[in-house]
Amino acid sequence: MTESGSPSTAIELLEQLTDAVQAGLPRAIADLSDLVRIPSVSWDGFDPSHVADSAAAVKALLEGLDVFESVEISQAKNATGDGLGQPAVLASRPARNGKPTILLYAHHDVQPPGKDEDWDSSPFEPTVRGDRIYGRGAADDKAGVMAHVASIRALTAVLGSDFDLGLSVFIEGEEENGSRSFKNFLVDHHDQLAADAIVVADSDNWNTTTPALTIALRGNVKFHLKVSTLDHASHSGMFGGAAPDSMLATIKLLATIWDENGSVAVEGMTSYDMDTPEYTEELFREEAALLDGVSPIGTGSILSRIWAQPTVTITGIDAPTVINASNTLSASTTVVISSRIAPGQKASDAYEALVKHLRANAPFGARLEISEVDLGDPFLVDTKGQSVADARAAMFEAWGVEPVDTGIGGSIPFLADLVEQFPEAEILVTGVEDPDSRAHSPNESLHLGVFRRAILTEALMLAKLQNRA
Repeated sequence: MTESGSPSTAIELLEQLTDAVQAGLPRAIADLSDLVRIPSVSWDGFDPSHVADSAAAVKALLEGLDVFESVEISQAKNATGDGLGQPAVLASRPARNGKPTILLYAHHDVQPPGKDEDWDSSPFEPTVRGDRIYGRGAADDKAGVMAHVASIRALTAVLGSDFDLGLSVFIEGEEENGSRSFKNFLVDHHDQLAADAIVVADSDNWNTTTPALTIALRGNVKFHLKVSTLDHASHSGMFGGAAPDSMLATIKLLATIWDENGSVAVEGMTSYDMDTPEYTEELFREEAALLDGVSPIGTGSILSRIWAQPTVTITGIDAPTVINASNTLSASTTVVISSRIAPGQKASDAYEALVKHLRANAPFGARLEISEVDLGDPFLVDTKGQSVADARAAMFEAWGVEPVDTGIGGSIPFLADLVEQFPEAEILVTGVEDPDSRAHSPNESLHLGVFRRAILTEALMLAKLQNRA
């Protein structure tokens, strides 16, 4: 220990940061609970004032750290030009004496809660049961917000607030609604956001006792497909058997997308060759909630199917409901097609391949209309840099076990925008979730042990950057 009380060795630093994180954990959980109580759903049709309230709460948390030169709420123009995006929070302090700058990212908006009856407790009333706290956003991604806040608290408790490390925090307000203004926000605030390393706290850990560094993410292609066969609905008894109804055409068309194993059978959609850790089918069945007797789909290792192969999922359909069904031939049917793109392929190329396939296989001359197109490129992390080494070391020190390099089946499309705007920055994709967090689903939760270790990991990362020559 030095005379000033600052740690003089790596062991002392770890011990002091560990104590600071543990001491600050009740406050971090209380602040997280306050954030969860704000129903900050960023989707169209939900009250935007809640997102504004959430941004204000995050701004107050960052101001309370007393380390930033500026903390502001800001909005940027949507990429489509039709108005402004949801409010984001940006805090920054410049580096001094040649130290690096790190940008910490998370988002404060959340998914809709779904049906209340599917939750074991109110989605916006944080509830602790056992070693988990339940609530919408408790994991995705208000825990990411609080991991940033709590790690800075721990760092300043040990090193004081007069450190030389450059530090920026960007808490987005519309990640769950497509990050429509994200790229414009980066352009508008380029100088404040420029960094040597960027931590995106919006991913998974391997399990509740093993950390993970996400090194590969799939991209996404999403659009609405309308299939039309008739000018108007017709009596199914009078014309059925000769007139093709749109539901028949839609079912036949969609069935061509997959082969007999359930793998995507669209020419031009590619896979990525990647090594995957051991992961049993039994564990997959448990985590994916397969019913007894239901078999997995696809070929190759389970994790290669999730991380490195394309998927196509029908996530919505507009058709008569069962209770409103009548004996008519439907004139048109609309579905939402959601595809995940393997690393190594551009989303635009996959989209073109998928559309070409659909048009080539439309049965009975059915007319196809495509709208609401949303594209996001996949992402591969460059793992050769010093910040990646620092992150792995911090994970080992905080968790006591070596981290696992993982892929993620989901998408974070804005990572490509970060690379475009800040090509020299090292990007680290970390997280506070685990396989039981159920992000986006009823009974979303955060494991409190994972939360503590994620905070300590980030505090150690910040300290390592502060100590870097």
